[in-house]
Amino acid sequence: MEILVNQILGDRYQIQSILGRQTDRRTFLARDLQTERSVVLKLLLFESDFTWDDLKRFDREAEVLKSLDFPTIPQYLDYFDADTELGTGFVLVQTYIEARSLQNWLDAGRTFSEEELISIATQLLTIFDHLHNHQPAVIHRDIKPSNILLGDRSGNNPGQVYLVDFGLLKTATNGSSITGYMPPEQFDEHTIITPASDLYALGATIICLATGKQPSELPSRDRIDFVDPPSKRLHQPINLSPHMARWLQSMIAASIDSRPKSASQALLALSTQNQNRENTLKFDSRNVGYKIRVWNTSQVLDISLPPRGFHSSIIFAIGFAIMWNLNVLSILFSMLRSGTFSWMMLLFMIPFLAFGLWTILIIFAPFVTRRLRIDESKISLSLEIFGLSFTSQMAARQHIDRVEITPLSYKKDSDGDLMPIPPHLNIWAGKKKFSLIDFNLTESEQEALAYDLIQWLNLSPPC
Repeated sequence: MEILVNQILGDRYQIQSILGRQTDRRTFLARDLQTERSVVLKLLLFESDFTWDDLKRFDREAEVLKSLDFPTIPQYLDYFDADTELGTGFVLVQTYIEARSLQNWLDAGRTFSEEELISIATQLLTIFDHLHNHQPAVIHRDIKPSNILLGDRSGNNPGQVYLVDFGLLKTATNGSSITGYMPPEQFDEHTIITPASDLYALGATIICLATGKQPSELPSRDRIDFVDPPSKRLHQPINLSPHMARWLQSMIAASIDSRPKSASQALLALSTQNQNRENTLKFDSRNVGYKIRVWNTSQVLDISLPPRGFHSSIIFAIGFAIMWNLNVLSILFSMLRSGTFSWMMLLFMIPFLAFGLWTILIIFAPFVTRRLRIDESKISLSLEIFGLSFTSQMAARQHIDRVEITPLSYKKDSDGDLMPIPPHLNIWAGKKKFSLIDFNLTESEQEALAYDLIQWLNLSPPC
């Protein structure tokens, strides 16, 4: 029988089984003889490799739990020193949560759908929001599947999520570095750890649930590469929407400044991504009935406004254009036939001819496709008609630095009257502005598309 099983510590807690074992720690499931409830005992032993930093972290965990009151975090119950068969040490007592760790679920072969991943991430971000806004802020520093508990499925809910193990270990020996959950800044003793550090570890955890592999087992360049193209894929394909994949990529950005700044910001981004994912058909190029189409991969984003076709508001303009050009041509032919044509007369007719050419564009307007395309090297804005493409603007992709929605404004026309300029979406590449004002997007479409662009381009959200 395991050492200490059935023994009573603190004259109150009878050990039932061992839950975990580390070099200087043991974690036990015990029964509180006074309340008859199950509790968790954490025992820190004074062994040969014991350091005072270990005790400081153990005391800090006790103090943190004592100051927290949140339903999905273990509650502090007791703290005392004890002499055991294993040696002398300190014991921290906390509430027992009847749930399996995410790591246990993974080891058992459980897989997770995107809906379940969103639910798990949402629950964890809610916990983070409470911790990070606590005074003083509590940054967990050791987010990984083994420190996250998940209850049984209930209907469409993947289970209740709990966060445990508040040892706040900062060293690289806690296991995070081995499995790849630790953000880069935690390896630098001179870098200040922020809430964004927990967000990185959360992103890595969700990637692990999606792929079934530890982050250290996946390809890595400047970040964990979990969406390799099929020809280079080194792990099992995953079924994630582009929105969810981009959200995860923002969470695991190597630079703190490139990640969401807070749990609430990450939660808002995830919520928006989820709404976008559910409304994907609205921006799906396969659905020709919608006004705007967006087609994107990890390398290319193609936004197009299909030909508008004929509608009542343009029929009159087309009729006027046809009549105008017929009259101008009729006058020119009459002058040629009568011999009254002269260069002075042609100069006089230039404004009428120019206006005629402009009206021709009105005739072809129903057949023009407006397209904004961003690939790996450039951003371009073009017009396409009858298979021909005319690029009106172009810039290097690396110069794209912000996306904005310009609010309603006004400008004066030639008569001094104010003309409204509707709200529209702009993409800035240095000093070049790529405006989608001609795309006639609704306010909700602009907001959804702006957020999609910010996430896809990995830009900082506007303040």
